[in-house]
Amino acid sequence: MSKLRVAVIGCGAISKHRHIPEYAANPHVELVAFCDPVQERAEHYAGQYGAKAYTDYETLLREVKPDAVSVCTPNALHAPVSIAAAKAGAHVLVEKPMAATEEEALAMIEAAKENGVYLMVGHNQRLMPHHMKAKQILNAGALGKVLTFRTSFGHPGPESWSVDGRDSWFFRKDEAIMGAMGDLGVHKSDLIRWLLDDEVADVAGFIGTLDKAGTDVDDNAACVLRMKSGIIGTLVASWTYYQGGDNGTVLWCENGIMKIDTHPDDQIIVELRNGSIERHKVGAIATNEKQTVSGVIDAFVESIVTKTPPSISGEEGMRSLKVILAAFESQATGQVVRL
Repeated sequence: MSKLRVAVIGCGAISKHRHIPEYAANPHVELVAFCDPVQERAEHYAGQYGAKAYTDYETLLREVKPDAVSVCTPNALHAPVSIAAAKAGAHVLVEKPMAATEEEALAMIEAAKENGVYLMVGHNQRLMPHHMKAKQILNAGALGKVLTFRTSFGHPGPESWSVDGRDSWFFRKDEAIMGAMGDLGVHKSDLIRWLLDDEVADVAGFIGTLDKAGTDVDDNAACVLRMKSGIIGTLVASWTYYQGGDNGTVLWCENGIMKIDTHPDDQIIVELRNGSIERHKVGAIATNEKQTVSGVIDAFVESIVTKTPPSISGEEGMRSLKVILAAFESQATGQVVRL
């Protein structure tokens, strides 16, 4: 079988650490083109992989006609680039948040359907080994019904890892659209939906810019979620965890508690009401400082090769996005928003 011809549009940190090396390691893939407004970045990777370099994605799509693309641009460009790629006949893997609005997300989904290509969203938290193990434990039933939860994602902010540091697009609202909630919060809305096999029904959001000077994108958010099943929990996203990040989730259940990524060595701890304790070491979660294979690129490639629609579809990405958008609406109106 001939290899998939893949183009990467946007050559920042997420491409550098995840998309490009993971495509390069996949035996089904040939990297054929790179695009970035900073020409030197595109040329750097093009030279490394014997590919073509572009500063304009429309020219790339027209000239190269790739089989698939990764969209790793600023958030405001996710929709237009993804739609253009789908119309050019390319399967699309788009970084999160998939779009700036529900309308954009719907347009992306429709473009993929109309052109017979797959649209996948890069929600890698579902594919982390400890989250997959946690879902397995929940489904086994010993913990009983989940009653409440907290899920949190915080780090010092994009300036610590973005290729442009404090000058990154992450801090410009017209390009970023949203800050910590788009970077981290949407990961957690996706995780909790998937982990609980449940949808968010109501959202109360408190979102603000507390410490990042010179920007009007959010750096902190705390949200209360009520799921359709009645489960109540909290979702937190922060760019101001300057000493000790957090990517943990805790589930309080009928028969005990499950702690996910709250301990430095034991990624999952299950404490039952009968006094028994289980500890599971399933591998450290990926961080900006210590990258591990995300699983997203391999899942995307496998989906195309096996002609199987991706499980992290555009529709799934949109459901997770709507939770975050509802939180912003709640912050703006002071009301609980029903989905």
